[in-house]
Amino acid sequence: MLEDSNNQKSTTDTLWQAWQNPEVADRFTAAVRNGVLEPESHSEIMLRLLRQVPEERPVVLDLGCGDGSLLGVALNAFPNARGTGLDGSSPMLQKAFENLASFGDRVEAIVQGDFSAPGWQEHLPREHYDMVISAFAIHHIPDKAKKTLYAKIFEMLTPGGVFVNCEHVASSAPMVVQLFGEKYTERLLVERRSQNEDVSQEQLMQEYSARPDAAANLLAPLDIQLEWLRAIGYTNVECYWKLLELAVLAGFRSGKV
Repeated sequence: MLEDSNNQKSTTDTLWQAWQNPEVADRFTAAVRNGVLEPESHSEIMLRLLRQVPEERPVVLDLGCGDGSLLGVALNAFPNARGTGLDGSSPMLQKAFENLASFGDRVEAIVQGDFSAPGWQEHLPREHYDMVISAFAIHHIPDKAKKTLYAKIFEMLTPGGVFVNCEHVASSAPMVVQLFGEKYTERLLVERRSQNEDVSQEQLMQEYSARPDAAANLLAPLDIQLEWLRAIGYTNVECYWKLLELAVLAGFRSGKV
């Protein structure tokens, strides 16, 4: 049975607080998630990376777990795995409780917390994890906090463990931003029309530009983030998949904790 192991309050005034709004959370789960580009591709790459971990009963931590979808993918793929999800959004965590209930006690905890706040890891049920995953969450915190978080994750990984981040990344080419918006709203258009909504791509582009959570996106360039990971000590650091603004970057920990 899932339990809310902590009701930690955020100690930093981060822009991701927009996700405390139930309307933002509902909008994402009801429509925006369906517009995510090629979710099967980056999920497949994530699982291929996780399969490199030698642990037979791996323990997974999902940072910014949202509604629990990514953690659910990992737990389905690894029947002996156990997992914990952490997120700062109360509305999202309620959805995670519901979506992950079928895994029973394989979900060790669902924790409310801000991973950009000092000491956030102290509220987790474990000190170390074999797999740390995240999707479309870390870009909500400033770059300095990203670097600090990557270093903390490295400390938390067991020998042979992996950190996989499915993320929005910044581009120096304005055309990438333009093409991403077009491709994203094209996919969303198909989804919305399948629900019998009378919308145009122009309307969706306007919605996309005016979305309430846009200010929470603090994108960092991919190359810089890979440099951070290498400097911290991760091995096999690479971008393992990329499509316009979306990327799957990862690194492993070798040696002893």
